[in-house]
Formats: sequence, structure tokens, C-alpha cells
Amino acid sequence: MATEIKAPVFPESVADGTIATWHKKVGEPVSRDEVICDIETDKVVLEVVAPADGSLVAIIKGEGDTVLSDEVIAQFEAGAVAAAAPEAAAPAEAAPAASAPAAAASTQAVDQNQAPAVRKALSETGINAADVQGTGRGGRITKEDVASHQAKPAASVQPLSVAVGERIEKRVPMTRLRKRVAERLLAATQQTAMLTTFNEVNMKPIMEMRKQYKDAFEKRHGARLGFMSFFVKAATEALKRYPAVNGSIDGDDIVYHGFYDIGVAVSSERGLVVPVLRDTDRMNYAEVENGIRDYAFKARDGKLGIEDMTGGTFTITNGGTFGSLLSTPILNTPQTAILGMHKIQERPMAVNGQVEILPMMYLALSYDHRLIDGKEAVGFLVTIKELLEEPAKLILDL
Repeated sequence: MATEIKAPVFPESVADGTIATWHKKVGEPVSRDEVICDIETDKVVLEVVAPADGSLVAIIKGEGDTVLSDEVIAQFEAGAVAAAAPEAAAPAEAAPAASAPAAAASTQAVDQNQAPAVRKALSETGINAADVQGTGRGGRITKEDVASHQAKPAASVQPLSVAVGERIEKRVPMTRLRKRVAERLLAATQQTAMLTTFNEVNMKPIMEMRKQYKDAFEKRHGARLGFMSFFVKAATEALKRYPAVNGSIDGDDIVYHGFYDIGVAVSSERGLVVPVLRDTDRMNYAEVENGIRDYAFKARDGKLGIEDMTGGTFTITNGGTFGSLLSTPILNTPQTAILGMHKIQERPMAVNGQVEILPMMYLALSYDHRLIDGKEAVGFLVTIKELLEEPAKLILDL
């Protein structure tokens, strides 16, 4: 008896999704809990798995179709997967030598144990999994394998024979995530009175502290001591002193949040995502570092859930990771402020009448001027600067 396969129940912040990929065809055997379909939403890619061993009877929603929460997308019939084995084995008996490699390649091509990031890379590049030499455990394909394969010149490529001056362009549809990010960024610039103020911070004190204690910190907490935990804790303290920066505008109302949920922008294969650290005022440095690390791994593997990116009262983005020296970050609405970190650059600075070479970082705070006045924005940024330049104050809560 056929059963219905439904889309997952989306949270209130997600209106609908799009069928990104069907990994199984009608009649193709599938094992229990094997991924049969990917649904792309505005924030994450959700995987739909088989409820039991069996096969698809009918696909109701094809790739590219829009689906609503809990909507029927396919019909499934439970049954033993092994029932399909004799049919698949018949060609192999007729020509074992010729079909064995093809069967192995086919198995690799439909291997649903591949990480979502790998499947996404294969889909975006148009590379057949059977053509990629896997170097992972058990011969599994990694993202690096896909990138290496793409970088290799094709064996059939001939010397350039196209007409001089010919220009090639490629047109691909935006993913839902990219479209949603574009909409939010455009709305932030059009619907807010966004302004950016800048300052710079001497990173030498934190760098020296990190150098002195990083090994002991990692040994005790199992986490690498980075710069981001200092910025998260400094921002949390500054938000306590300037509540408007931690607020938001809802229609004609101002909402002051009595909690501190800080989003940390993370770059992923699918685009920029902002997972949220909850209650950062209650977290220690090790918990902040572990939280950021776990989110980075999830983003890399395409495992971030909607709940990981829902909410947030303030955001920190680090363009310095990619070498940016200065930028003006765009608000992550409905939040009213975002802090931009940048590359640490050694510069000559005047210190007590003497010139010293110091590791300096430019900080940028973009804010919604409708709610936050310039005095508050500058005071907020100066507070972060002072806490970072004198980390003892941050640790001792001074």
C-alpha cells in the first residue's frame, strides 16, 4: 500500500521551499532513512528521507516546484530493496567484464552517503560523481576531490581554435538562499536609515594574551583560543551599556531585548549564513569558541538547521578573514546594528610621543539611525575598543 511522502513542517519564518534535487527515481530501490530528496528554503537545505525500505511509486512535485509546509511531494511503497537485485544483476551475468566497472561507477554516482556539500558541488559544477576519484574513507568523494577534478584539463580538450575575440558567458538561476540574501540586503539599504561609524583597535594586548595562554586554554577546554571570543564578549558587555544597539523596530514600536543573542556571519558553499550564539552573557570564552567552531563545521557540511539561524539581536561579521582592510557592513534586519571586523595590519602609531609599529584593526559599526543616535553608536564602538585594548577590564567585568 502506497504512503505519502510529505515536505517537512517549516517554521513560521519560512513560507515555502523548492524541490532542489530528487536523488531517487520512480521504481528505484531505496533503503530506510536514505535521502531521497532535497528541499531548499530561504535559509537551509532540508533532506527528506525514506520512511522504510521500498521505492517511490510517484513523484508529485518535480525539481524546481514550490512546496508548502507538510505538503505531499511523492507516493512511497514499502517493500524489500533486495527484490530489485535480480533485475539489476541480469546484465552483469551476460557481460560481467564489461558491466562491472559501469556498475561500480553507477553505485558511486548515486551514493547518498555523500555529504550535502559534496552533492551541492557536483550539482553546481555539472560533474558526474562517477568521473571523480574519491580520496575519502572507503573511496568517498570529498569537496576537495570535486575541486581537483574541476581544475584538471579535460583529456579531450583541443588547442584553442575558436575565433579571436569570442566571449563566453554562463547563465545559471539563483538559489533560493542567494535570492533571499539579495532581497534582505536590498531591503536593509532601502528601508533603514543606515549609517556607519569607524574606529581602530590596537590588537597587541589580545595577541600577547592569546600567545601566552592559547596552549593551556586548548589543553583545558579542548578549544582553540581565537579572536572572535574576545569580540563576542566585548560586544555583549557593550550591548548591556547601550540597550538601543541591542534593540529592533517593529512598526511604530521599539523592542528592547533583555537577552543577548549574537549572530556570527559564516561563509559557506551556498552563501553567507548567520548562525546565532544564544545568551552570550552566560557563556564563557571556551563555550563561545566551541559554538563558533561547531557552526563552522555545520556550515561546511550543509548541516545548519533553521533553528540555528533564527533570531539574533546583534551580528558580528569578519571580513578580515578574506583580507578586507575596511568595509561598511549591511544591517541584518530587523536588527539595528552590525559590527564589522577587518584584517590586522601593522601600522606606525603615535604612542606617548613616540612612533611604534602596532597590529591595528579597523572596526566598523553600521547602525539604523532611526533608533540609534550617533552618540550611542560612537560610545558603543569606543567601549568595544577600550575592552579589547585592556582585556583585563573585560575579564574582571570593570
